[in-house]
Amino acid sequence: MSAIREVERAEELYHDLSLGAVREWRARNGGRKAVGYTPIYVPRELIDAAGMLPVGLFGGGDQVEIIRGDAYFQSYICQIPRSSIELALSGRYDEMDGFLFPSICDVMRNLSGMWKILFPDKFVRYFDVPQNYADEVGGRYYEAELRALVRDLGALAGTTVEDDDIRASIDRYNKNRAVIEEIMARRNREPWRVPAFEAYLMVRAGAVLPVDEHTQLMRDYLLAIDRVDRPMRDNSRVVVVGSFCEQPPLGLIKTLEVAGCYIVWDDMMLGSRWLRAPVSTEGDPVAALSRAFLRESVETASRYEPDKPKGKYLVDIVRETHAEGVIFAAPSFCDPSLLEQPMLQSALDAAKIPWTALKYAENLGQFQVIREQAGTFADSIKLWSDA
Repeated sequence: MSAIREVERAEELYHDLSLGAVREWRARNGGRKAVGYTPIYVPRELIDAAGMLPVGLFGGGDQVEIIRGDAYFQSYICQIPRSSIELALSGRYDEMDGFLFPSICDVMRNLSGMWKILFPDKFVRYFDVPQNYADEVGGRYYEAELRALVRDLGALAGTTVEDDDIRASIDRYNKNRAVIEEIMARRNREPWRVPAFEAYLMVRAGAVLPVDEHTQLMRDYLLAIDRVDRPMRDNSRVVVVGSFCEQPPLGLIKTLEVAGCYIVWDDMMLGSRWLRAPVSTEGDPVAALSRAFLRESVETASRYEPDKPKGKYLVDIVRETHAEGVIFAAPSFCDPSLLEQPMLQSALDAAKIPWTALKYAENLGQFQVIREQAGTFADSIKLWSDA
């Protein structure tokens, strides 16, 4: 455990698969409802504006034995849908009144259909997002989807969601994303003070905490890290990419750091950092959320961008963070991540940026091979790289 109290709290939340924090929130708030969502991105502002708690559902990691979940999916897909079904069938998601499954891949689409069959008494919605980012095409479609979602969430909560409710929620999440960016920026400047596993835990705590409570927890963490003496080491600065959906086990993140890598940027918990700029609180708030998605979404494998060279964003990130190399860490059988990877690798090769690649599953328990691979990569950067 960390010596920092805020990290200890975040790690407790990480390990609590029964969502005790959600149960406590409901008890404190008169039984108000909670809506779960899977990776990568949903507009949590709309759930919050309806007076409900948005809850990120990221599977069971390496903490749950999958027995029933394997019966619902074939073997050659990623791990997260199996562990999600295992958790739901074992009662760990009983606190959820509804579920959103955002568009990311065919597996998540199928999981939403499976959920409707298994839990017919729950609110279940597959949340599709535009692939055409033109205002008059994708913008019109997405704004209509958001307005329909507002109506459905209001009906679930038993309330009418007003524009002022959405504006207030947008403001809360703008502040939340700003503090997340403070943590990311501090990690980039001083990665020895902000270990990647701590930054990950602090962001992930927002999956189960109310937004204001999460924002305060992260602010307290930023104050706490200056009170801890942590020596700077001669580690290699790396970017880790490919882990935007099924999350890596915490042990893998720690292993990369122990192997001699300072992780100065990654795409883990990407949904919490999806929008790169504050959402406007002026005018129509639903239209503002739509515009923000079209114009300020991060670049990632699940976003179709026909007019941009594939991989340029990754090269730019390496340059901006002064990274010395890239580690591709993709979940096994993750189509979006693994299909994009060769194009990203070609872009890195053209820019003469070294890289290495590994695969994982969320329930991976042995890290020695990964430690050796990452350690060799870090050493090779120091010895031979011009990055």
